[in-house]
Order: sequence, then structure tokens, then C-alpha cells
Amino acid sequence: MHKPAPTQRRAETLDYIQSMLAQLRVMADAERCGLLAYLIEMAYVEAGDAACGERPSKAGLKQRNTSA
Repeated sequence: MHKPAPTQRRAETLDYIQSMLAQLRVMADAERCGLLAYLIEMAYVEAGDAACGERPSKAGLKQRNTSA
């Protein structure tokens, strides 16, 4: 059985997270929960940035924060 590469698995996971967040945002909008919809949208954007490699990983943040 073929096991996906870590980068492929990460991309698939982030894509799934974005898909779920999109659905949650629609639900929050339907219930007129503006702030909640906005926060979900920010998480959606963050997931997209992470998938494109535009956001450092948590390990990168720790390293950056301790070097200051």
C-alpha cells in the first residue's frame, strides 16, 4: 500500500480544513453571526496561506520567537 509523502498529506489536510471552514462560514452567515463568520474567514485565509507555504510552521514561530 502506498503511503502519501508528508508534503502531500499536509496539502490534502489543509485542503480539507479549508473546505470545512468554507462550509462553516456559510452556516455562520446564515445564522447572522457576523463576527463568527469573520473569524472563520480568517482561519480559511490562514489555511490557504499555510498550504501555499506563506506562513511559517509552529516550529518556525518558536525558533523565531526565541531568537529575539
